[in-house]
Amino acid sequence: MVRKSKEDAQATRELILDHAELLFETHGVSRTSLQDIAVAAGVTRGAIYWHFTDKADVFLGMMDRVTLPCESAAAAVLSRTDADLRTLLLDLSLMPLKQLETDPHMRRVFTIAMHRTEATDELASAGLRHQAMVDGFIADMTLQFKRAAAAGQLRPRAKPHDAAIGLFALIDGLMHNWTMQPERFKLQAVGRSALQAYLAGWFVDRAPDAAA
Repeated sequence: MVRKSKEDAQATRELILDHAELLFETHGVSRTSLQDIAVAAGVTRGAIYWHFTDKADVFLGMMDRVTLPCESAAAAVLSRTDADLRTLLLDLSLMPLKQLETDPHMRRVFTIAMHRTEATDELASAGLRHQAMVDGFIADMTLQFKRAAAAGQLRPRAKPHDAAIGLFALIDGLMHNWTMQPERFKLQAVGRSALQAYLAGWFVDRAPDAAA
């Protein structure tokens, strides 16, 4: 009975998030209320508050369903010792582009996050969480560029932190523009060319391209 109750509770949580995503996509986050989500999901507001503190918490729950698997996959790439650092950086940078282009669920969530979310006090905690994730990504990339610099692979006077910020900006820009109009270009193909060119500007010698 306890196990069934836990399974039922998890199913309700997923149901709430499923309907929240659809409403966020259609109306935008700021124009969607918890009552709207409750009605769409066929649950009470009390059920929503059982699982989530507020709308920002619902938003974060929606993001976690696609970002946590991405973070686990990224950690696996960062732990690799079989690839040179330039290949590792390329693989890591291409990963979110591949997932975004091939996973409809991730595409919907990132479209909401990038184009259906307004900066409001109500979503302040979500904004702080997003900034922490960005800072973490840049910190990880800075470490990899520092490793490359220590190995003599970066160009003279190259600054690893600057390189990491630029790399994030390139990835974020590609994702932002593609989610606005996916039909305009092939995300992985354009992303690979752009990322290879960007990394070539920082590394001394050309490294083998990462596998497609």
